[in-house]
Amino acid sequence: MKKVLMIANQFPPMGGSGVQRSVKFVKHLRAFGYEPVVFTREVGNMLLCDDSLLKDVPKGVKVYRTKPWECTEFSGIMRIPGKVLGKIMIPDSAALWAKAARKKVIDIIKNEDIGIIYTTSAPYSDHLLGRYIKRKMPDIKWVADFRDEWTNNPYILDSPYNPIRTKIEKDMERSVLLEADMLITNTPVMRSNFIKNNGIKGDNFFVIPNGYDKEDFEGLDTESPNNKKFTMVYTGALYGRRKPDTLFEALRELKDEGKLAPESFTVKLIGNYYKDKLQAQIDGYGLTKEFEIVGYLPHIECIKQQLAADALVLLEGTGRGSEAFYTGKIFEYMNTGRPVLAVLPENGAAADLVRKSGIGIVAHTDTVSRIKAAVLDYYNRWQEGCLTFEPNRSVIESFERKALTAELAKIFDRL
Repeated sequence: MKKVLMIANQFPPMGGSGVQRSVKFVKHLRAFGYEPVVFTREVGNMLLCDDSLLKDVPKGVKVYRTKPWECTEFSGIMRIPGKVLGKIMIPDSAALWAKAARKKVIDIIKNEDIGIIYTTSAPYSDHLLGRYIKRKMPDIKWVADFRDEWTNNPYILDSPYNPIRTKIEKDMERSVLLEADMLITNTPVMRSNFIKNNGIKGDNFFVIPNGYDKEDFEGLDTESPNNKKFTMVYTGALYGRRKPDTLFEALRELKDEGKLAPESFTVKLIGNYYKDKLQAQIDGYGLTKEFEIVGYLPHIECIKQQLAADALVLLEGTGRGSEAFYTGKIFEYMNTGRPVLAVLPENGAAADLVRKSGIGIVAHTDTVSRIKAAVLDYYNRWQEGCLTFEPNRSVIESFERKALTAELAKIFDRL
């Protein structure tokens, strides 16, 4: 088999959505003639850990780890200075790791007889490490994979950097786009934005979306639950634009109008939250008894919670650039067989995917009346025992992780 060095700072046992794409590629690449070799960081003081994700690393796959050099994980009296330093590092807090790893990664490439390297972001420092390798070893083929946009990332657009940093990062971004042999991103809109904003041809730029792994669902109870209360589940982060305010308002109004009986519905929030702050917000809407903040759970437990729900909630905020990306949980939601309440920008890539796959109802993020109508539709049908729907399985199956890894292998084949 041909060897590929997969450079991914975010890799199990690190938890969170960012690790899923890389580890699933590693899991399935052997089926398509490529032996993955992983280069990542040591565990250190990772803020989120999920040891269950390590089961996706096939037996015998070599995983090389170096010191994380992650200032945002400092503890004690250095905790706050570390966070401040992490915010001002360019392009991100993994910059020290990427620079410190240079000699080690070159040695690995030589010793393992690597012909192709794959880098994934975020963090974008992964790509700068790839650029360093390409410049030192021009014969190496390099594939740069952007899970999200870089300088056009909505969360950066909402809190812009100063002009000097912006110029530096735009130059970094363009150099990666020009020097990598192949480029990948997550949605067609992202690809178009990269091409337009950087003035590149894009003939070596491909789209491979995120997805779900059907093997994650094996052995789990996929039958519709028999809940005593109408149960909605949200799994994911809440930060920046991604706020639950309009969902809270919609539920409060339905409750006050007597259309949702307080004792007949519940909403579970599963993710890494500032619980006190979130609970205070829930209390302020008068929904204390209707919400449960579960907190962060291992990946497999998240799936079990999704399957135990009557309906699933997607949340994404509006604003410049929001139309470009899919929220990561959309793909796992697809395979649960549960209807989705998609509180999303109605003209974005994620909303289009919800409609195309037929997995649920899109209610524009800022339109409380439409969110209310969607919740009430699901709630009434649940009460009547007919909360069923018919998603488009052919669309859903195109996002299965092994099929997506086949697309990555085709890009490697081109090299």
